[in-house]
Amino acid sequence: MLTLSKQQTPAGRRYVLRTFAFMVPYVAICVAMMTTNAFDGVMGRPAGWALAAAVAAPVIGQIWATLSLMRESDEFVRMVTAKQFIIASGLAMAAATFWGFGETFAGAPHLPAWLIYPLFWAAFGLVSPFIRSSN
Repeated sequence: MLTLSKQQTPAGRRYVLRTFAFMVPYVAICVAMMTTNAFDGVMGRPAGWALAAAVAAPVIGQIWATLSLMRESDEFVRMVTAKQFIIASGLAMAAATFWGFGETFAGAPHLPAWLIYPLFWAAFGLVSPFIRSSN
């Protein structure tokens, strides 16, 4: 995902800071939703959309942080990171499509759509060690 060499560049350091800035509130909100009843009153109400937006905002921020890393890095890091991002996106979309058709045609249990985000980062982490060149 993020190699030591990326962390040693100014762009890499900014990426790490941005990642923490976006993922800390994301995890805090998700943990609070899973472990407390604090948000039960907004479920199924218009305020629920505000909660959905609050959880989605750090996701959008993290994608922006990754795209900023690519924009601010040299050509090699940009190309390798883009290649990792594209392959991870394809794998996540393929898995989500497979599961969606499994729900439709094979009676697979429903999974919430937001799981595509952690699935994407899991795929990114899995493919990154194998994608080390821009070829």
